[in-house]
Amino acid sequence: MRMRKKKHSGERIEACARFLIKEPLSCFENLSAPFGVERPTLLEIGCGKGDFARQLSAKFTDHNIIAIERVPDVAMTALEKAAASENERPDNLRFIIGHAQYLSDWFAPNSFERIYVNFCDPWPKTGYHKRRLTAPTFLRVYRSLLVSGGELHFKTDNQPLFDWSLEQFEAEGLEIVFVTRDLHSSEKAAENLITEYEHHFSSMGMNIYSAHVRFPKKDGENE
Repeated sequence: MRMRKKKHSGERIEACARFLIKEPLSCFENLSAPFGVERPTLLEIGCGKGDFARQLSAKFTDHNIIAIERVPDVAMTALEKAAASENERPDNLRFIIGHAQYLSDWFAPNSFERIYVNFCDPWPKTGYHKRRLTAPTFLRVYRSLLVSGGELHFKTDNQPLFDWSLEQFEAEGLEIVFVTRDLHSSEKAAENLITEYEHHFSSMGMNIYSAHVRFPKKDGENE
């Protein structure tokens, strides 16, 4: 179902401009510029309404957080939530409105310590699998963008997508350091940051699938 366009979205996004990276291409030369301070950086792809990103910024106050959302009206909600919580000082959080296909244009190699992909579109139709954010083409982009030994943290409610993703991780030679088919009953439950989708799915009794994947050290670095 197509989302109904919200009124005055352009003006509402502009009102939250301090949290928005309007020119993502500028990040390639200076990833820290939107924050005004140089810190290790974490990336969330497909941040939705921004609940996870805001929790991430509160937990990792010594990191910069970049959250990407492709749907402007959804990103607007994330921006407004960040602006409303300004008293909590989310100065380490910024958003980009755009498509993940441009990641390599926006960010230089070795930019991120960790990448988060939560509840992405499963693209179930035949021939659409390459659009999945855990497809080999995206995993190779992540390999470049992550620092040596960096990690991808993945969560979904979709078992076929999860099983397929595990196959892709193995095929790409990635190390699965954590995997569960019931995140909320796992040893990681206490430290898990819950997204808005996750709360909805788990309240319906659905299992949450999760995997943490480590990318290998890059050529020329000691093991």
